[in-house]
Order: sequence, then structure tokens, then C-alpha cells
Amino acid sequence: MVHAPNRPDPGAPPVRVNLYSDTQTKPTKGMREAMFAAEVGDEQFGEDPTVNELCDRMATLLGKEAAVFMPSGTMCNQIAIRTHCRAGDEVLAHHMAHIITSEGGAASALTGVLLTGLHGDKGQFSAETLKHAFRAKTRYAPPQTLVEVEQTSNLGGGSVWPQAKLDAVLKTAKDAGMATHMDGARLMNAVVATGIPAAEMVKHCDSVWLDFTKGLGAPVGAVLCGSADFIGHAWRWKQRFGGSMRQAGVIAAACTYSLDHHIDRLAEDHANAKALARGLAQIKGLKVEEPETNLVFFDTSELGVTAQEFSRRARNQGLSFGAMGPYRARACTHLDVDAKGIEEAIQIIRTLAA
Repeated sequence: MVHAPNRPDPGAPPVRVNLYSDTQTKPTKGMREAMFAAEVGDEQFGEDPTVNELCDRMATLLGKEAAVFMPSGTMCNQIAIRTHCRAGDEVLAHHMAHIITSEGGAASALTGVLLTGLHGDKGQFSAETLKHAFRAKTRYAPPQTLVEVEQTSNLGGGSVWPQAKLDAVLKTAKDAGMATHMDGARLMNAVVATGIPAAEMVKHCDSVWLDFTKGLGAPVGAVLCGSADFIGHAWRWKQRFGGSMRQAGVIAAACTYSLDHHIDRLAEDHANAKALARGLAQIKGLKVEEPETNLVFFDTSELGVTAQEFSRRARNQGLSFGAMGPYRARACTHLDVDAKGIEEAIQIIRTLAA
């Protein structure tokens, strides 16, 4: 789980290199112009043309029948769970999944489901591990209704599921009569890293969403996709949870702009992450995980300092990154940090480690 960013000591310089998260991006000039020019209407009544265009486009991109615009990815996850499940049902996911570690217990509070964490390397589990988690279908056991996967896996180091492994897990779930859901917060990072089309990657998912506020650089918004029947039910929960909006085209335009301009450039973030990892690996006392996409995790235990304290010291030097555990730190590359910023980050960390 991401700890809150450390406040700098009095007199500390402003952040020059922000690697805390790809959610820290600011809308580009072109994105702001698109937002300013957006045609709008009442989203709650289905009358916002910009929102409708975005949803139609996302349904096509992910190979699903329909889509609904949401304020956040967490709302997408929770409405998907609420639509697929009833109170007392069981949801199977990796034990480091966002729905378990980072959504405030919402699945239990809002739907009353049991979340069971499965184990496996890099935030992924195998079809065999999933099979071992299946319960006998008796009145003593909770109904197992949903399997959730995360692409890319955040706490798994930004790892990308191998397509064969992902397909095997999802098919195993469906063969057992369970629904399948993908937390696709950084789905397009996986698409760019592998070259596999998004619709192909998620073909066995009954529901899937994409977040526009991470690597794609929009200020607000996510889109949940699925069958027409699923989205119809999801809309009712969106209404109940307070997610219906009015002239939402202003923010939907930023999401559409990101689809046009910010997908291919994710490769730059991946290259910067690899450059950062190479630089950090040369610093004595740091153990660095090899990045697959835009997340770089490193361990500070050999320095004798916690990740939280190390990040505080870095913040006082104008560099921001996150602490994900006692000694596990995370740096996240995105469109607001270029190669020069990566070099500065390496230099700051090298100085602090010394």
C-alpha cells in the first residue's frame, strides 16, 4: 500500500522530479484545449455527446458491447464487484491486488463479499493455484462468484501477465462458473509493452476498465466495459453510489485526447523506468527489481533506513517517490518526467545513499 507522501522539512525546495505516481501528471496544453472545446450535456441522462463518444470508443477498443464513464478506477472496481456479486459471495484475487490492499475495505463495506487472496510471484497467480482455491459447492461454503486480476500488477512491480497464463486463469474461472473481472488501471502499459491488442488481452474478461489518470495523463476518469446487460446493471449502482454526473464531457474530452496522443508514448515511460533501474542498481546498498513497464521498485534495507525515511530525505532534495512497505520504495515514470529528470533522480538517490 502506498504511504502518504512525506511533507518536506521547512525550507526544502519544491519538487523538481516527481516519481511518486503517474497520477501526479498535469493535463498538457493540448488536453486543456480539448477540455475547453468539449461539447457537453447531461451525462446522467445519457445526453453528453463527448461522454457517449468516449464510451463507444472504449467498448470498441476493449472488444465489449458497452461501457460506462466513472469518476475513478476504484469506483469501477467496486461497481463491478457489486454488479457481479451478492452479499456473502467470495471473490478470488491476488493477495496484493488493489481491491484488497488499497480500497479501504470497500468490497466488504459496500457489497459484503469475502475477498480471498491468492499467492504467486509478481502479483500473479496460476490456474493451478486458482483451482486449489475452489471450494466444494455446499451450503457451508460461500458462493465463489468472481475472479479478479490486475493488469499491470502494481505491487507486483508493474508486471505484465503473460497472455497464456492470463487466458488459462480466466478460462479456469469461467469453467468453474465464475465471472471474471480485470482491474485494468495500467492496461495500456501492458498493451504497449507486449504489442498485444487490448481486445485480445481482455477477451476472457466479463468486465474490465481502463484508468485515464495514470500513464495516460488525464486529470479525472475511468471507463468500465462489459456486456450490455452488465453495464445496464452497473449504471444502477453508479447512480446509487453517487457516480452519475452532469456536464462530464469536460473531463471525458481529456480522456479521449489521451487515447489519441498518450498511448504510444507510454514506451518512453518504460524506457525511462529501465534507465532509472540501471542507474539505481549501480548504487551500493540498493536492491532493484527489474521493471517491465513504468514502475521501479527498490529495497533500502541494506542502507539501514526505511523506505519512508529515505523518501522523506529525497523529498527534501526535490525528489518525490513512494514507500510501499517497510523497506520497499516505488518510483513511477510518466509523461511529466523526461530523461533529464531521471538522471537527476539517480544523482539525488546516489548522494543520499552515500
